[in-house]
Amino acid sequence: MSQKGHKRRLKPAHKALAAVSALVLGGGGIMIIAQGASAGQGSKAPVTATIDCPDVGDKLTNVPQAARADVDKKLAQLDTQIADAYQKLSTGQARGDALLGQLKQQRGQTINQLSNSIGQSAERPKGMESLVACTMKQAAAADPADAGAAQNAAAKGAAPQGKGGPARSDFVSISSIRPNVKTPANRTGASTGSLSVQCGRNENNHFNPDNVIVAPGVSNGAHHMHDYVGNKITDAFSTNNSLAAAGTTCTNGDQSAYYWPVLRLRDGRAEKDVNAPGGGQDANVGTILKPKQVTTDFKGSPNGKVTAMPRFLRIITGDAKAFTNGPGNANASWSCTGFENRQLKDKYPVCPKGSDVVRTFKFQSCWDGKNIDSANHRTHVAFANANGGCPNGFKAIPQLVQRIVYAVPAGSQFAVDSFPEQLHKPVTDHGDFINVMKDGLMANAVRCINDGRACR
Repeated sequence: MSQKGHKRRLKPAHKALAAVSALVLGGGGIMIIAQGASAGQGSKAPVTATIDCPDVGDKLTNVPQAARADVDKKLAQLDTQIADAYQKLSTGQARGDALLGQLKQQRGQTINQLSNSIGQSAERPKGMESLVACTMKQAAAADPADAGAAQNAAAKGAAPQGKGGPARSDFVSISSIRPNVKTPANRTGASTGSLSVQCGRNENNHFNPDNVIVAPGVSNGAHHMHDYVGNKITDAFSTNNSLAAAGTTCTNGDQSAYYWPVLRLRDGRAEKDVNAPGGGQDANVGTILKPKQVTTDFKGSPNGKVTAMPRFLRIITGDAKAFTNGPGNANASWSCTGFENRQLKDKYPVCPKGSDVVRTFKFQSCWDGKNIDSANHRTHVAFANANGGCPNGFKAIPQLVQRIVYAVPAGSQFAVDSFPEQLHKPVTDHGDFINVMKDGLMANAVRCINDGRACR
């Protein structure tokens, strides 16, 4: 696992938030009994405080190519500032008002530098001053069982802030959910074929807390650990050339990079990354679960034929910051084997005996026909509408659908890795993809899909 990235010294908790009637210091957030706070659990129920900052990267839709490298580094710096501030909050090293004031000053300087970089070759972005200030956000406190597990982990060397979630209210029995999956009907000329790519379950133990799409050139740019399959060398410093020259775990020679946040048992065990960036240093603790099964399929459009993806197209589905950003870009899908016509967006599933936990990533299937990426990593691709059609100006491409299955021991609590201030909420689940298929392989995929054949 990558050991690169900034290191943050942990100090004993010794301060308290103001304006609360009781305080329990713990990792992954400040647990407070706030006067009048309910969090859906009564007027004096424990809640967790976290930091809610406007997502600057999501607002940047026009960054000139000459400024992108510097802007990406500044955006990663903003994430690090939030993570560091959250650690101070969670370990009691700073009061709420003072902490937010310090963070505002840091963000103001970084956002101004970012704006200046853009302004050197394009119009300086407007309204950036409205994105400087952060607030405190409250959520249901971590399950007591999880808190105890985190204390055990801390005793074994884990960073104490690993106790931040999930909450008991983040889980729901899948059997209590009614079927909710709707699939658009195929129209005349639909592309009904598929290409299945066998890339394994990360038997190579390829892990790192980087994200070369969002934070290229920045170690620990994700602040959470990723599982990788496909391209064998993907990390923060990968380039199109290095990806194209690398080996792959995929049996058909597909060199694409497929990655997603790891899932962990919140069992108090000290994983290998217990003291590393992206792991214990960023509130991600517990045993990393290896998937039982990973399927990677490219599917067609119910409205017509698909066109080839360009090589090095980047797509992110879901939003790693959806807990604080809101659900606008969220695309999490949690379920259980035998119940996959019931998908959960903001809850983890409690599966019945004999059923496994399933994460499903359905990526955007419409492309603008021009760009392999965009400033906010979203606007060059789009989701099809409810009828399966693409927005004006977009064309249908093969839709990547990944299904990841985990054998979670009965009664065990688990959580997806996240940015520390996102408290491991299920709504933050997301997947990342860089298409590195050679043109011939992509052309074969398009033929299979458009001809209605199932290919491997």
